[in-house]
Amino acid sequence: MGLDLILDGDVLAPRSETELLGRTALSILSKADEPSPLVIDMCCGSGNLACALATALPKARVLAADLTDGAVRTARLNVERLGLRDRVTVRQGDLFSALEGDEASGRAMLVVCNPPYISTGKLAGESAHLLEAEPREAFDGGPYGISILQRLVREAPAYLAPGGHLAFEFGVGQERQAASLVARAGSFAPLDLINDEQGVPRVAVVRYHGAKP
Repeated sequence: MGLDLILDGDVLAPRSETELLGRTALSILSKADEPSPLVIDMCCGSGNLACALATALPKARVLAADLTDGAVRTARLNVERLGLRDRVTVRQGDLFSALEGDEASGRAMLVVCNPPYISTGKLAGESAHLLEAEPREAFDGGPYGISILQRLVREAPAYLAPGGHLAFEFGVGQERQAASLVARAGSFAPLDLINDEQGVPRVAVVRYHGAKP
């Protein structure tokens, strides 16, 4: 999204699908009534989405989080390099547990996430080449590729403000699984799918309407 970022072998190199997620996030936030929105970037990697959103929205505050030392280190370096330290905070931890103490519960206008979504089996076979230069944690989504997505959909509502949105990337062919996870959560409006340039669904957007009955 036009930023000059530090990247190394400890983080995922941004792909075109992530740029699609970033553009989708900006579109959501541009329509929000909140002039100074809180945004949560979960599984932030290099911090590319967090930094891009903060750069495009000067009044936004961004909480970014990732699990690994390398990702958190790189994201913090990019935040410093781009002069965003006053508005972008990078935490380390297992998904939303990283944000304990940030008083973010029920306040985010948007939770955005590019999670690992390739199955463990594929990483041992046809997708093994992905691990040659990038970390397993950036790709491994568990036995079926949706382990992190399951947790994301389940845990995000606790951090979303009423009317806020969850936007996330998913793998090719995972749109039905994503829709099923959202429907079962019972906290969201029906899922919207965003296609890439080839017409393939790669990003999901859902509006939070309240707790599951």
